[in-house]
Amino acid sequence: MLHKQVLITKNNKNKTMAFETILSALQGAAASAPVLGKSLKFDFGGSVIVIDGKGDANVVSTEDKEVDCAISVSMDDLQGMMNGSVNPMMAFMSGKIKVKGDMGVAMKLQSLFKG
Repeated sequence: MLHKQVLITKNNKNKTMAFETILSALQGAAASAPVLGKSLKFDFGGSVIVIDGKGDANVVSTEDKEVDCAISVSMDDLQGMMNGSVNPMMAFMSGKIKVKGDMGVAMKLQSLFKG
């Protein structure tokens, strides 16, 4: 039983580290990308990252709020899209990504993922 507890703790720690890594990467990418003009939310099923590009700059936060486009995706798949190992269109077509709202905002993600 103790072994199982250790694994659960390790998995939660890994999820926290993955979330922090994604958050940091998106903050850097959003700062150098053109302003989106709309708001976008990545929903990881328990935690979210919001990019609000309605002002003079893209602002990244973890505040769950209404957005123009919401993307449900796993952290692993988003990291794969960011590093180029996962094709966003194939991930969408295979159901790994679900988009609600303004699809045009989702299409602007390419500017964030250029590295």
